[in-house]
Amino acid sequence: MDTVSMHQALITELPLVDALFDQYAERFGRDQTAYRNHVYRLVNLVALQQPLTEDTLEKLQVAAFFHDAGIWLAGTFNYLSPSARLACHYLHETGRGAWSAEVQDMILDHHKLSACEPGKTALVEAFRRADWIDLSRGLLRFTVPRPALRAVLRRFPNAGFHRRLLTLFLRQMATEPWRPLPMLRR
Repeated sequence: MDTVSMHQALITELPLVDALFDQYAERFGRDQTAYRNHVYRLVNLVALQQPLTEDTLEKLQVAAFFHDAGIWLAGTFNYLSPSARLACHYLHETGRGAWSAEVQDMILDHHKLSACEPGKTALVEAFRRADWIDLSRGLLRFTVPRPALRAVLRRFPNAGFHRRLLTLFLRQMATEPWRPLPMLRR
């Protein structure tokens, strides 16, 4: 398999991600650009941590698209399980069912506060770190060099993504103050 080298150029075209956004455009509404840029940032941040084969890049696209999609596609801020179910359904429908376990791990573990358990793939941990890098707006960088992170953030701007997360968090606080961040895991 060919390896995608992120140390030379950003990944700016993700055909599978774009096709999924086309399919669900109405569901994302005005949040589509913000979430799409977040997805592209995640893929690039993973690629900055490890080389990607064509299969790994395709698997990563599925996980990245669906990882928070339950917010919009299932209408919930407690979105990890719904997002994982949507991804697994998509994988089975498209003949990629063999990837379900790893993609599900990527989605379910992406908000873990600590490193993934031994036995999980390097891709699962790289995905977790990438989401934390993006969520923290680069305060956490792990192994990603600052200039590379700046290039990713410049190419795929926030477009209101963090503001939308704050709005959802405040709504969650108003309805379930005892469970403000139901997606966090230890």
